Amino acid sequence: MNMKQKKLTEKEAEIMQRLWNKGPQTVKEIIADLPDPKPHFSTVSTVVRVLMDKGFVEHVGLRNGAYTYGAIVDSEEMGGGRLASLVKNYFNNSYLKVVSSLVKDEKISVNELKELIEMVEKQDKTK
Repeated sequence: MNMKQKKLTEKEAEIMQRLWNKGPQTVKEIIADLPDPKPHFSTVSTVVRVLMDKGFVEHVGLRNGAYTYGAIVDSEEMGGGRLASLVKNYFNNSYLKVVSSLVKDEKISVNELKELIEMVEKQDKTK
C-alpha cells in the first residue's frame, strides 16, 4: 500500500501538520503546540507510535533525553491523495467543479485564477 492510499485520522493529521510546519519535535513539544484543552502525554505518544507504524514518522534524534520525531512523508504527497479523494467523492471526479465552487464561494481571487491558467499553459507547452 503506498502513502497515498493510507489514511490519516483527524488527530494524526493534526500532529503531522505540526511536524511538517515546525520540523522534528518531541511529544512534549507537539503537545505544547496543540490547542487547549491539551491532550494527555500518553494519548499523543500513542498517536505518534501509530504514525510510525503507518510509515509517516520516524525517530530522528534525541533532545533533552526525549526522542524527537520527524515526518518522513511529504505533505504535498499526502495532500495530493486527499485532494483526489475529495474531488472523487464530492465533485464527481471533476476538478473544474472544484475550481467553479471556489469561484462561486469567492475563495479564489482573479489573480490566483490567472496564476492557475499560467501554470496550466506552461505545463501544456512542456508536453
